[in-house]
Amino acid sequence: MLYDWFAASVARHGTRPALEVGGVRLDYRQLADMAESLAARIVRESDTVPARIGLLAERSVPAYVGYLAIQRLGRSVVPLNPAFPEARTRHMVAASGAGLVLADPRSTVPSLDGVRTLTPDPAPDPAELPPVPPLADAPESEAYLLFTSGSTGTPKGVPIRHRHVSAFLEAVRGRYGLVPGSRCSQTFDLTFDLSVFDLFAVWSAGATVVVASRNDLLRPVRFVVDNALTHWFSVPSAISRAQAGGRLTPDSMPSLRHSLFCGEQLTWQQARAWKAAAPASTLTNLYGPTELTISCSDFVVPPDPADWPSSPHGVVPIGLPYRGLDHAILDGSGRPAAEGELCVRGPQRFSGYLDPMANTGRFHPEAEAGDPVVAPDRWYRTGDRVTLRDGTLNFLGRTDQQVKINGYRVELGEVEAALRALAGVADAVAVVCHDTADALGLYAVCVAPDRDPTDVRAELARDLPPYMVPRRVLVVAELPRNTNGKVDRRAASALVSTEIASTVLQRPATG
Repeated sequence: MLYDWFAASVARHGTRPALEVGGVRLDYRQLADMAESLAARIVRESDTVPARIGLLAERSVPAYVGYLAIQRLGRSVVPLNPAFPEARTRHMVAASGAGLVLADPRSTVPSLDGVRTLTPDPAPDPAELPPVPPLADAPESEAYLLFTSGSTGTPKGVPIRHRHVSAFLEAVRGRYGLVPGSRCSQTFDLTFDLSVFDLFAVWSAGATVVVASRNDLLRPVRFVVDNALTHWFSVPSAISRAQAGGRLTPDSMPSLRHSLFCGEQLTWQQARAWKAAAPASTLTNLYGPTELTISCSDFVVPPDPADWPSSPHGVVPIGLPYRGLDHAILDGSGRPAAEGELCVRGPQRFSGYLDPMANTGRFHPEAEAGDPVVAPDRWYRTGDRVTLRDGTLNFLGRTDQQVKINGYRVELGEVEAALRALAGVADAVAVVCHDTADALGLYAVCVAPDRDPTDVRAELARDLPPYMVPRRVLVVAELPRNTNGKVDRRAASALVSTEIASTVLQRPATG
């Protein structure tokens, strides 16, 4: 069980620091006692403890205590982001069937019909609380439920079982130099599965989780230095932000020993800049979709740039899957190919989506329609095109319209559906373009003759989470189309790129 990984470190390292967040430091025993007290309160105030419990909190003591309390009860966590639109949160709660939501006192709780909310007490009296039943060993039970962007216009639920997470933790145990005394960044939102590494891979090693605030994420070098971090883990776009701020200078992060990046493509340019700033750090590129439980492969960048391999598109390879996972490169007909879709199976592969109908087209051979549990021998189709070069997998692109924005999966179809649902928008296409040499930005081109593009974007922000809102909306008389009459995404991207270049040229010079 996921909680057992934390509990083992409580027994071994009770007085070592487990969590630092917002100026508060808690050792393993203190954090465990707070989680136990909250778990006991949930038991006391529930006729029946729900199988799934929502967690509406982020980057606060209640968030981490709440996560552990839910795991202590052997229930599934449904992370909810306070920054998401209320309608999206309501959909996630309803779709999950969560019967209770733990809410940080600082969060605005939307109206949730028939769902009880509970705000954790800052310091409950343990004497008033009942004992929590022992945690049963149930590896087939669900550990957490995450929602990713869906091509049909609604979020798609991905349930992950305890055996999937345990297989991942076993695979990475000792792999990234995590030991008692390590000080490790926590940069990912709890709605992002990489946060499970931030928490439980670190806690299972008796190391310290050091939580980055929103402002810290904009200044990663200062955060590393001020907190004497030994481990950094984030999306690669954090490197671009540090470069843009002029702070990623040589030898600026001497304390780092391991630097991990995941969630989007890591370029050689980014790797070179980070490596120069943290010369004592091993740099590793991780890869893995949510359905394969956090990460499933990695590539360690050689210490000497002279040994760096060539790779397509200037992107760092994704390595090979962890031991125990099988992989195949298949063409459109499901036959082995030198270049094609990466497919993976093994103990980290999830058992199927919350809505079994979403399994259609995601497995090879095809899963049975409506079957809630997909047979373990089937390959999960990642949708990522790869090729094998010099014994390592290289990422080439996607087979569909899914993109990564700051590490978040975004289905362009979901953004387009939300745009078309707005009054006055006749048609729309969403595209990604490079804002800088390495950072991708999300943009939209739409047919909305009587709408102001700024108003369209503002209205969209009420329906979609921040990472899915286009940075800019362009209004045109008609969408560009190819000779077959289909929307020409490449031409739409060119329109956006021209607009970006024009905006840059119009900016006043600064001295």
